[in-house]
Amino acid sequence: MTLAIERLRTLRRQAGQGAASPVASPATTAMPVRPAAQTVDDLRRLLRVRAPERVAQAHIAADRALPGVEIAPGLRLIETRFPREPVPHAFCAAFDRRDAPIATSDLLFFDTETTGLAGGTGTRAFMIGAAQWCAAGLHLRQWLITTLSAERDLLAAFAGAVSPDAVLVSYNGKSYDAPLLATRYRLARMTNPLAGRDHVDLLYPTRRRWRGRWENCRLATIERRALGIVREDDLPGSEAPAAWLGYLRGGSARNLRRVADHNRQDLVSLSVLLATLAGERSG
Repeated sequence: MTLAIERLRTLRRQAGQGAASPVASPATTAMPVRPAAQTVDDLRRLLRVRAPERVAQAHIAADRALPGVEIAPGLRLIETRFPREPVPHAFCAAFDRRDAPIATSDLLFFDTETTGLAGGTGTRAFMIGAAQWCAAGLHLRQWLITTLSAERDLLAAFAGAVSPDAVLVSYNGKSYDAPLLATRYRLARMTNPLAGRDHVDLLYPTRRRWRGRWENCRLATIERRALGIVREDDLPGSEAPAAWLGYLRGGSARNLRRVADHNRQDLVSLSVLLATLAGERSG
């Protein structure tokens, strides 16, 4: 009996070794080995799970929305109205070394967002913002191009907002925004609506009033120090070109929306700063 059991165990061991031996049938040898990556994709497909990179691409595609309405191919208009306390019919302009007051209805605050901060013929404005006081408060309009071919429409839309009696108001606009726009109108062979217009550049009276009191006279500093305005989640102006170019290349619209918010706050701050310098607000 013991010998029979030992014999049976020996046969089983030999059978096990034979099953483990690398003898493959022709059918087994002919079957291709599927790549691991393909197997993972198959599992994702069966489980209805998207690959991480595909999820990211889908998220970007879903985040292309921009505010405003398209008024021409590639040109969007964003309109905002801010209710404000009543403003006088005219502002004392002594802060700008003027004897005559400036009619409130003539004031046109403007600011640009551009593809570079150095200026020059290669730099263009992809957004122009303008604001005017009206009976209901401050009326803001922002024109944004989403294609390079829409630049002429952008320039034409802004030109339509500059009335013959407009008094331009900017912050460093005499040195940067106005010359840049003059170049773009010239290259587009269009009439420059800013040429010959009265222009109040708030940078200069701001420097005369607060120079040396704080670290600098950048608008962001004046907002915080003199006007009590604190921006939240503000995109620095230096990042605006990358935000616009990224959107043109198919990226997310999130930072471009932040550029619009930044531009809108610039316009609001200009209106508050002018009222402060004119003595209508303490500061």
